[in-house]
Amino acid sequence: MTHPSFNFNKLILAGGTMFAMLAVPMAVNTVTGLDLGVVSSAQAAENGGANKGAASKGGANKGAANKGGQGKGSDKIFRAPVSVSEDSDRPVWAGVKGGKSGGGGKPAGAGSKKGDLYGDMVVLLRDANGVPILTTDGLVQVIAYVYDATGALVPLKDASGNLVVIPYVAGELASTVTIGTTTYDVYSAEVDLGRLSVSRSPSKVLDHALAEALSKLTSGTVTLDSSGRLVVNGVTIDSPLENLALYDAYMTTGTLPGVTLPAGFNPASLLAASADKYGDITVDTVVYINSILGINTGTTYYDFSTVSYDRYTTWKDATATVLVLKDGVYVPTVVNLYEAVFNSTNWVDPTAVGGADDFSTAADDYLQVIEFVHDNEVR
Repeated sequence: MTHPSFNFNKLILAGGTMFAMLAVPMAVNTVTGLDLGVVSSAQAAENGGANKGAASKGGANKGAANKGGQGKGSDKIFRAPVSVSEDSDRPVWAGVKGGKSGGGGKPAGAGSKKGDLYGDMVVLLRDANGVPILTTDGLVQVIAYVYDATGALVPLKDASGNLVVIPYVAGELASTVTIGTTTYDVYSAEVDLGRLSVSRSPSKVLDHALAEALSKLTSGTVTLDSSGRLVVNGVTIDSPLENLALYDAYMTTGTLPGVTLPAGFNPASLLAASADKYGDITVDTVVYINSILGINTGTTYYDFSTVSYDRYTTWKDATATVLVLKDGVYVPTVVNLYEAVFNSTNWVDPTAVGGADDFSTAADDYLQVIEFVHDNEVR
C-alpha cells in the first residue's frame, strides 16, 4: 500500500473564546439573526455525519451512496456483521445522539480533566484544517439537521443544495429555520465517538496501553497487515486502546519511540483501529479526538495542510484472504481490497489541496477495510 507523508507541525491560531473547551475561534464567516450560512467544501465532503441519526450504522448506510463503494452488505460476506452493541464499548454516561438545538453551551461542572471534556460535540462548520469557522461574534456555526420522512437525521439544505447552519438569536441557537415559505425544526447532530470515548480516561490508562504496545513493537520486526494495522512477529496490534495510545503518541511526536515503522505506514490506520468497526470517522471526529487527547492544545491545532490521501493509490494493489461464496461453498480467497471494499471507486477530494478531510477520509477507509476483513476473515 502507498500512503501520504505527514507534517507534524502544529497550526497556531490566535483567539480567546472557546466552545465547550474544544473549539478554537477563527472569525472567517458571519451568521447574524436568521441569516443562513453554508459549509466549506471540506465539511460538505464529509456531509456533516449525515448518517448519525439513521436507524442503522452499518450495512446499507455505509454503502455506495455514502462512501463511494459497494458498501458492507456484499453477497460475498460469509459471517453476519456483529451488532453495534456487541462491538462498541461506548460508555452509558456518554449520552445519546443528536438533540434539539437551542441552549447549547458548556455542561455544568465542565473542568480540565479529560473525563469532563464533553461539551456540545456536534457537527460544525470548519475550514480545510478542521478548525471551527466562527461568526463575527466569536460563536461556532452548527450544521442544521432535520428528520426526514424515514425518521433519519439528515443535514438541511437550501434551495441551491447548500448545507445550512443554525442561526443564533440573542446568543442562543435557534430552534427553527425558515427557507422560502417553509419553517423547519432544526437540530444539532452529535459526533458519536463510540469506543473512542475512552480517550477521556485518565492519562495513566493510555500511558499503560502505550507501554504495552511498545513492548510488543520493539520485540521484533514491524510490518503491516492487509488492513494497514501494525504487526509484530506475525501478530497484529488489534487492541483499540493500544492503537489509540499509539495514535496519540505518533500524532504528538511524529514517531513511536524505539520502533522502526514499515513503509506504507499511515497514522490514520491507528485511529481507525481504535474506533467502532461499524462507525464513521469524519473531520469532526478527528478534531474532537485530537482536542481531547491534547494533540490540539489551547489555540494550537494539528496541521493537516500537507496531508494528501488518494484511495486508488493506497488500495489498488492491496489484497486480503477472506471467505468468498463460490458454487454454494465458502472458500478462502485472495481478493483485491480496492474492488471488494470500494467497488473500484476513488475518492475525489473536493478541496483540491490536502487537509483534515484527507486524513479523516483515509481513517474512515481504513475502518471500512478493517470491518470487511473482520467480517469475512478465515478463522
